[in-house]
Amino acid sequence: MADVGYIKDSLKQLFGFKVARPTKEQQSLALKAIYAKKKGHLSKAEMDAVRREHKGTFLNKWQKRRWLSLIFVNLLFVISYYFDVQLVEGSLTGARVIGFHMADLNSALQIALAYKHIVLNLVIGMLSVFVLWMLLGGRTFCAWVCPYHLLSEWSEYLHLWLAKMNLVKDHSFNRKVRGVFYVAFALLALLTGYTVFDSISPTGILSRALIYGPGIALLWVGLLLLFEIFYSRRAWCRYVCPIGMTYGMVGVFSPVRIKYNAEACHHEGDCRKVCLVPHVLDLTIRGGALDVNQDVASDCTRCGMCVDVCPTDSLTYEIKGLSKMLK
Repeated sequence: MADVGYIKDSLKQLFGFKVARPTKEQQSLALKAIYAKKKGHLSKAEMDAVRREHKGTFLNKWQKRRWLSLIFVNLLFVISYYFDVQLVEGSLTGARVIGFHMADLNSALQIALAYKHIVLNLVIGMLSVFVLWMLLGGRTFCAWVCPYHLLSEWSEYLHLWLAKMNLVKDHSFNRKVRGVFYVAFALLALLTGYTVFDSISPTGILSRALIYGPGIALLWVGLLLLFEIFYSRRAWCRYVCPIGMTYGMVGVFSPVRIKYNAEACHHEGDCRKVCLVPHVLDLTIRGGALDVNQDVASDCTRCGMCVDVCPTDSLTYEIKGLSKMLK
């Protein structure tokens, strides 16, 4: 079960608020001893040597596994529909897996608000998905299942290349705007009786397009990707999408975490450069942690990019309560 401090920090970050930097009085004695021992950073030559020893940062093991997971899950829907095997029916917004109902939590919320009632199958689907993502890690859905995440990730590489050529500049927005969109989409469903978000969600559009064939709605997805390439990288996921917020709230109870170890960290910042939600890694900045070992908050997508890129292995996957038993 998540502790109170972890839940509080997670919810603050999910709604766009910055977690206060801990004071020295709040930090553990063991952590202060580590900070006192490390006077400054490694030299550039020393850090470069550590990086050379580390595996390449592109297509490392967790990124490979994540891309395979994304492709496999979405192809499972396509193959089941194409060959009519009825293994998986529907799409990512709502499906039956071997006859068992599963419903995306945000889509279910939109439907309940729009139609003002909840049917039994929707309740079963919501509970099934809640338990699944509570166990697997909440926003793991974003990085390991969502098809738009994969396209946005590839688009980000193009954005970064264009930025390196000084052809584009990344524009950021206030992260609190995601909470505003979350409330706005809920109110629109309630007041209009129509699931407005589902009609513009690139996750649902892409899932349905893969299974049932392309439609005109893909033009909207294309416009979103162009906006992210030329103006604001990962804008939809960072500032708009309520799916991530919903699963982030589920994730506060999840045993699957990314664990940060301050003793191994040299604060070189490689992890924050590759992170989709870099604010969750503020604890890796020197003086930003509370204890030697600390869990990254639930706005983390558990994508593993930071785990792959960290040259000193200060970020690792953790299963609360189980990792110690496996040692």
